[in-house]
Amino acid sequence: MSVSPLPARVLSELDHIRIANLLKQPGMDFAADLAVLLDTAELLSPRALPSDLVTMNSRVRIADHQAGNERELTLCYPHDTNPDTGFVSVLSPVGTSLLGLREGALAHWSMPSGAHASARILKVLYQPEDHGEFLR
Repeated sequence: MSVSPLPARVLSELDHIRIANLLKQPGMDFAADLAVLLDTAELLSPRALPSDLVTMNSRVRIADHQAGNERELTLCYPHDTNPDTGFVSVLSPVGTSLLGLREGALAHWSMPSGAHASARILKVLYQPEDHGEFLR
């Protein structure tokens, strides 16, 4: 998997702590790109986040950059993953690529087959921090 280094990522301090703790668990060697993202992201207080930023538990509408089809996804922790309902793990290539980007940004990732994919973030439909939910 490869996470695009641009644009810069912004994370909430709380998301950063929770994801860092997740990556300390055994068997997380495959999440090297997510670890790099954590090391290089700008950190903000949850109350200071812009409302169009993809944070954990955010629901977003994206458009496949090549096909142009749209879909809605919720960025979640691994235990909440359910691809059938659009819940994608932050540990997945798509999830890692979306974390910390803003509306209008283009997310890039590599699929397990090695093919490259991308999608534009059209809208952050729901962000917990924007609704005063700072502990989710």
